Amino acid sequence: MKKVLIGGPIHQEPEILDLYLKSLEALNQDKIEVHYCFVDDNRDEESSKILKEFKERHTVKILKSYSKDKYEKTEHTHIWKEQLIWKVADFKNRVILEAKKGKYDYLLFVDSDLILHPNTLQHLIKTGKDIISEVFWTKWAPESMPLPQVWLKDEYTMYHKDRGEEVTQQELEGRMRNFLNMLRRPGVYEVGGLGALTLISKRSIDAGVNFSEIKNVSFWGEDRHFCIRAQALGLKLHADTHYPAFHIYRQSDLEILKAQSHH
Repeated sequence: MKKVLIGGPIHQEPEILDLYLKSLEALNQDKIEVHYCFVDDNRDEESSKILKEFKERHTVKILKSYSKDKYEKTEHTHIWKEQLIWKVADFKNRVILEAKKGKYDYLLFVDSDLILHPNTLQHLIKTGKDIISEVFWTKWAPESMPLPQVWLKDEYTMYHKDRGEEVTQQELEGRMRNFLNMLRRPGVYEVGGLGALTLISKRSIDAGVNFSEIKNVSFWGEDRHFCIRAQALGLKLHADTHYPAFHIYRQSDLEILKAQSHH
């Protein structure tokens, strides 16, 4: 029987949070003991209430947030301020600490705007990888093409290029296209960066993975610092593409999701 902790920080609108929690409940948990750990960073009382009701049905630890910053979302994009990122990093580290204390076999971080396929958890465990994310695709701007939340190097580079290698723009675009096409095929692939929906093994947690800032790295976002630290600790990062999640990035995505679920 594997013990798995599922969780992460929650700062979410009630309607989306409700769908998120239902998708966690729908995960196939055969031969897995699942517990939950959330950091309640909600500004909406209704969302905090939904979390408490979820706690009545499951083994859940709700950690308190120490500051409720305003997190802005528009139909266009999400606005992240630097202090907000390190606050979230600290929340995630608190969840890692709970996983460590509870001697869980795995920790599954799931952002609260993701809807998972029921097979996600079983499948990620079966891959046997130390750190693996299930891919999902997002239009970061309404008119842009959907991109995955995994990348190959640096901040969000999606092509291989050797140090000092001279490459034309056309060649780079081709390499990026190859990477994206690969991720559209069901498989497990080694990547350089990942986040938002990540299974982390006990071995990785014991090795010391966390989201704290690496002071001599200027890359933006706590996931980058997590990934660089993991690689420095000798842990490989993988992406799985068998069961892509659905990302409710903007209000209009909610309508798409509802339309899909009616079919």
